[in-house]
Amino acid sequence: MNIPNHLKHKAVIVAEDYDQIDGQYAGDTDAKGLSLGLAQWNERGNVDISAKVWRHTGEKWSRQSEEMPLHRVLDLALLICEAKKHMKEAYRFEKLYDPNVPQIGRIDLQGAAMSVSINTNNEMIDEDLRLFRDRLSMEDELIAERLMRLSEALRDLGHIAK
Repeated sequence: MNIPNHLKHKAVIVAEDYDQIDGQYAGDTDAKGLSLGLAQWNERGNVDISAKVWRHTGEKWSRQSEEMPLHRVLDLALLICEAKKHMKEAYRFEKLYDPNVPQIGRIDLQGAAMSVSINTNNEMIDEDLRLFRDRLSMEDELIAERLMRLSEALRDLGHIAK
């Protein structure tokens, strides 16, 4: 399905037919494409690049399509990596988290840090954390493939050692 060109987000680089490879939703998803382009919030003289997930209801382009600055996309990828690392360690030590120390990671960024923690405000955190761990484990093949491709892409860019 062709990504529209008449909307405020100006797609420059596109991945159309994303619905065929959308993880466990492949073949049955409203996410029809991904794009990198000029952000819809741009004002004259201020140009930002954004990533967008294009959703289509079957009848029209959805308002649930989402546009994000590139740094947020990468921050989400970093968050996924920290979550996977924590779950791997938690499995090894047979303990999902310590309620006295909810922080499970720290990613240094921009002279500060993004703290990664277990959401102890969630009243069902023990059950939800087990469900999250189990689902993450079920999706490991899909995620691992994408992380491997990301690692290869970073290596090709020279951002990680060979």
